[in-house]
Amino acid sequence: MSLSLLLGNASLRAASFIVTIYGDVVEPRGGAIWVGNLIETCAEVGISETLVRTAASRLVSAGQLTGERQGRRSYYRLTEAAQTDFAAAARLLFGTADEPVWRFVYLGGPAFEADARALELAGYTRLGSRLSIGVRPLPPLSAGAVTFNAEVAGAASGLKELAAEHWDLPSYDTAYREFLERYGKFSEALEGGATISPIEHLAARLLLVHEYRMIVLHDPRLPATALPDDWPHAEVRRLFARLYVRLSKKADDFIARRFLTEDGPLPAETAATRHRLDGLLAIM
Repeated sequence: MSLSLLLGNASLRAASFIVTIYGDVVEPRGGAIWVGNLIETCAEVGISETLVRTAASRLVSAGQLTGERQGRRSYYRLTEAAQTDFAAAARLLFGTADEPVWRFVYLGGPAFEADARALELAGYTRLGSRLSIGVRPLPPLSAGAVTFNAEVAGAASGLKELAAEHWDLPSYDTAYREFLERYGKFSEALEGGATISPIEHLAARLLLVHEYRMIVLHDPRLPATALPDDWPHAEVRRLFARLYVRLSKKADDFIARRFLTEDGPLPAETAATRHRLDGLLAIM
């Protein structure tokens, strides 16, 4: 069975996919991995060696990776700042969701436009030039920002109207349903006896994580009372958990055989990888 079912028509950006590799493979294991592992893995999804090397250099310049050499081999590890960001993303992907807290944020001071952009990236929406609203944890903001926690009062229909007016919910609904269509077919093929190689198990899991991450990190993650009744995220979450667990044994065995750090191979399993799987098993 080909991975083309998962790749669709869109081409992957090398830097973004490498970020997914580090988040899925390296962050729960630590260490610096050989660039040859990045090249081999990216080749499975159609990303060339040239693009991998260029993207790795850009990630170093952006402060997400740091490069090291040992003999003729180049290795890249996560910077401390990137490790913090990746750990937060991992809690979202593999842990339980944060309890939503409605917040109004008044954007005071001269940096209010930068604060507004940071809030929008964190899933907030602007009600005016200096006022934003959302439920997700706050990003770092300037000293001029003032936050007010809010309690919801009134009919749920009013909350749904607020969400429908101020967030682009149809775009997230479409993305989730396309995810369900593509990965649902892939899951059915595996359950029907289709076989893929060990490296394809890893590549498929990385594509699964990559696409789910690209949706859920931008989803405003509003509470169910603010969303349409047929909101598909819960079904997507269960499919993600089921497929991730199914692909992991052979993917992790491949990592232990092929992925190299300066000190030897990466382990197939760590306490962090087991914790991730345990969290997903609870969702299934």
